Amino acid sequence: MHPFRYHVFACDQRKPEGLPSCSARGSQAVIDALRREIASRDLLETVAITTCGSLGMCEHGPNLVVYPDGVWYSHVTPADVAEIVSEHFQDGRPVERLMRKDEAALKREVSENRGKALAMLNVRDAAGQVPDELAETIRGFMPSRVLLSALELDVFTAVARSPSLPTAQVLASALRTDHRSTAILLDALVALGVLSKSDGVYANSAVAARYLVAGAKDDASTALRHNLSLWKTWSTLTDVLRTGSPVDRAEMAARGDSWTVPFIAAMHRNASLRAPLVVRAVGTEGVRTLIDVGGGSGAFAIAFARASPTLRADVFDLATVVPIASGHIDAAGLSDRVRTRVGDLRRDDFGTGYDLALLSAICHMLGPDENRDLLRRVFAALSVGGRVVIQDFVMDPDRTSPRAGAMFAVNMLVGTHHGSTYSDAEYAAWLREAGFGEVRRVPLAGPNELMVARRT
Repeated sequence: MHPFRYHVFACDQRKPEGLPSCSARGSQAVIDALRREIASRDLLETVAITTCGSLGMCEHGPNLVVYPDGVWYSHVTPADVAEIVSEHFQDGRPVERLMRKDEAALKREVSENRGKALAMLNVRDAAGQVPDELAETIRGFMPSRVLLSALELDVFTAVARSPSLPTAQVLASALRTDHRSTAILLDALVALGVLSKSDGVYANSAVAARYLVAGAKDDASTALRHNLSLWKTWSTLTDVLRTGSPVDRAEMAARGDSWTVPFIAAMHRNASLRAPLVVRAVGTEGVRTLIDVGGGSGAFAIAFARASPTLRADVFDLATVVPIASGHIDAAGLSDRVRTRVGDLRRDDFGTGYDLALLSAICHMLGPDENRDLLRRVFAALSVGGRVVIQDFVMDPDRTSPRAGAMFAVNMLVGTHHGSTYSDAEYAAWLREAGFGEVRRVPLAGPNELMVARRT
């Protein structure tokens, strides 16, 4: 079978610092450029790209192999990509200056590198060396903390808006931080690839400029600061495991803006991405009224209202949250059809007469009994024939996958009194206990899925 004319294998193997590898020589930039170029030339149905481990030419990377031609390219840079795509993939002429032509020499090099790699693995195994992947996972908090502190201090905005050349001294003065400490942090950010440094002057990377500078078009800095709250709760995990209860955990209504604003911003970014998927999966036929329980920023209610000009929606959430939702609703120009209602989803009634009730990222906050009670009140709020839609992690029976759901259960362990992630069997049982019928599971792209049921 040949579903593609060309299949490109691009090495992106990562090795410890100091050892030659394609990733250390910039393979990711080459792969990104290759994907962009292929897409821009409408060749997605012609050329497949697969990243792979070592091709055995570590000293000559970045390396690519193109099949079915069997052409091996070395020392590829992003500047070479347009030529490879144009000459090779469009005109059928391999780029000779980048090709490895001596097959015998190539085989010897690959064999020697594989022999070295196998010998090193044997040495590490004999010495009982901890595998790199495990060690990196255990040390994963280090780069995370560097980035979180940079976000907390708003380093990237300071770099972008510095009135003079942003040196460590200038930035420390602007941030009101210690000069030596700031220089160490900035250099670590350079090592992580989010800043660059030239003659002592720092600059944002393209990614940092796009997502981490306040006021940028795709600014995510406020949403990402929610991870500062998660850092604090996750740091208590050992104590929670000993006691079974979160440490000094206030209810959401009692948390200040420093927690609520980043949290809702993070939820809004996620909801804005997923809302169109949910609308397409659920549909709006027969839906005149919707209640979005714990609706946060209102992103889902906005998406449903945009999909149906006759639909009216209520966003039901806490008094600390609804002003944020109102801002998003006003910005969307939908304040005439999308309203906010203040209430507590743990105990309040939701009213009656709704055709659709949405529970997005809500059930994982609650324990089983709380979810049973919630679904009974949702049932009462729906008209006959009305539907409830739960969007959340839906776990397999042994609760080990999806991986994101298993990790999120830990997040609920340290952050809530009874929350967790649940299986489709648990959701189905709670829905039927509440009186719902026609219970079904609807897969969605990404880690979350839907559980849909109807008030019959």
